[in-house]
Amino acid sequence: MNLTGPYFGEFGGRYIPEALIAALDDLSDGWEKLKIDPAFKEELAELNRTYTGRPSIITEVPRFSQHCGGARVILKREDLNHTGSHKINNVLGQALLTRSLGKTRVIAETGAGQHGVATATAAALLGLECTIYMGAADIRRQALNVARMRLLGAEVVSVNQGSNTLKDAINEAFREWVATVDTTNYIFGTAAGPHPFPALVRDLQRIIGDEAREQVLALTGSLPDWVLACVGGGSNAIGMFTAFLDDEDVRLVGLEAGGEGIESGRHAAPISVGDVGILHGAKTYLLQDEDGQTLESHSISAGLDYPGVGPEHAHLSAIGRVEYRPVTDAEAMEAFALLSRTEGIIPAIESAHALAGAMKIGTANPDATILVNLSGRGDKDVETAAAWFGLDGSATREVF
Repeated sequence: MNLTGPYFGEFGGRYIPEALIAALDDLSDGWEKLKIDPAFKEELAELNRTYTGRPSIITEVPRFSQHCGGARVILKREDLNHTGSHKINNVLGQALLTRSLGKTRVIAETGAGQHGVATATAAALLGLECTIYMGAADIRRQALNVARMRLLGAEVVSVNQGSNTLKDAINEAFREWVATVDTTNYIFGTAAGPHPFPALVRDLQRIIGDEAREQVLALTGSLPDWVLACVGGGSNAIGMFTAFLDDEDVRLVGLEAGGEGIESGRHAAPISVGDVGILHGAKTYLLQDEDGQTLESHSISAGLDYPGVGPEHAHLSAIGRVEYRPVTDAEAMEAFALLSRTEGIIPAIESAHALAGAMKIGTANPDATILVNLSGRGDKDVETAAAWFGLDGSATREVF
């Protein structure tokens, strides 16, 4: 398998304005040189140890496993990273890359806010000017992370067009990058977009799977039967899956946002029911109408509310190495509540989609060992959860 790009099978590539070709060439060349530079590798490793808090631990969750048919469930705890998610792994590397390219300013897009917080954090750490683009709908439902970004010194730009979510924030960030590319680097948040972003983000996130593979072997004496991760753009999932791609007996499953159900049309599951097309500079699976226009997506999780997916995931699905399954909002929120109540861990709603997958797969495979990437913590989602479960008096649902 070609792990560099620009294409993963028929997917990937660059479908972007001519004005950005030179910047992407510089980014690609800069990354290929930097990632083998011993000084860079040592600096990033030192930041991972002393700033992010790596290696992140794994946690076995026996009380939650009782709701997964008794299957053995083990979590990779990316929620314990500094800033609260896996996003910091990618951002620290891209911030160091920005400095090596001689640029003094970064821009980024964010949906749930975790990538924005991580980017603002790295910018503060390295003394870079920082601007974050965020859809107006996501600003409303992720107000806590907006406040964190501003406290860290970032400018947060509200995007008021389209669905006012992540897709529209990416569009605006690309428009700004065309005009400011001489001084500004775009720190892309997920393993999507034009080459080299899918491979660059994957390279920086594969530390998740490399660590987890070694940790599970040490804990259980064997590899897991199943490895699960949620998939929006797909950065946490590709980071986890890459370490297991050559392990043919390990089944890999990405859980997409099924929203209100695939049949409702209100979801964000482009691999499950999308078609091949072009989105944000890459050929991939996306939600589109019969005229090729991108459809609006829906998910209770702002981080998964995206109509496309990274091109390497599209390829892994096409060749049958990774299965992709939809999980509804209701199923994800049930898993969100269960992990909170049974193990004292409040997950991000994104990660709750993977936990819901573990409940289904474990019930059908009670003797299995299931590794789940807990990609982030749920502090940012407490307001959404409170409304869903009626804990703020606005609804009548019960937690269980």
